[in-house]
Amino acid sequence: MAEYQGKKVTLDKPTRVTKGEPGYGRKKFKVYVKDGDKVKKVMFGDPNLSIKRFSDAKRKSFRARHKCDTAKDKTKARYWSCKMWEKTKKVSDIV
Repeated sequence: MAEYQGKKVTLDKPTRVTKGEPGYGRKKFKVYVKDGDKVKKVMFGDPNLSIKRFSDAKRKSFRARHKCDTAKDKTKARYWSCKMWEKTKKVSDIV
């Protein structure tokens, strides 16, 4: 657990952006990460699109387009989007 703007948050665990929350309608997911000694909120995902990662062709295309093999920085949205597009886990297991 960590503290972000006065509230307790879980680090490195993506969650859906809820109605009434800042960013609702602009992004689908959020995750809190440690950036040095600070906690940062990273928002990612298009709220109007679904993740079709069980199609091998679509997953391969997405991962190539976003260069997922080089996404190593947890403070970037690209890292978390690529993590959602891995085949090994269900989105519901990650969220």
